[in-house]
Amino acid sequence: MRSEVPAEADVNWSFRASDEVNFTLLYTYKDKKGEIQDPRFYERLDWNGSKNTLDLQDGSIYILNVTFNDTGTYMCTFERTLMYTNYEFHNSTTKTIQLNVVSKLTRGMASILSEVMMYVSIIGLQFWLVVEMIYCYRKISVAGEEALRESEAEYLAIASESKDNCASVQEAE
Repeated sequence: MRSEVPAEADVNWSFRASDEVNFTLLYTYKDKKGEIQDPRFYERLDWNGSKNTLDLQDGSIYILNVTFNDTGTYMCTFERTLMYTNYEFHNSTTKTIQLNVVSKLTRGMASILSEVMMYVSIIGLQFWLVVEMIYCYRKISVAGEEALRESEAEYLAIASESKDNCASVQEAE
């Protein structure tokens, strides 16, 4: 019989500003409770990870009202314990994230130019499509007229052969 192994997990977030050397504990989440540890982030940090469970699967956080002072390196340490009948397996994983806060972006010249080029391309492609459709229509109509002429010639040839056959049949009588 197969079943899920009970587990517990804790998450610790640390922060190192770009002008600092060491990481400081930023946020901890343990036993279904989160706590902000760094006063620089009071009332600006929110838990976005797994909720109402001891076996966390997601340890993400939100930083609200981001400022230039939030630029730096964030480190998340995920510690998980799998509890087997006679054994506990401890696993720890650490990931780092580099965050660079920039001022609100304005529309640069490259953005405006790329948008203009997109519209020029769309209009150009539509024009090309119309020209291609007219070309194909003319080609089909010319081919259609030739086909009508060919079928007309075949029809007349069949009709004249029929007349000749009828005359020969009548003469034979």
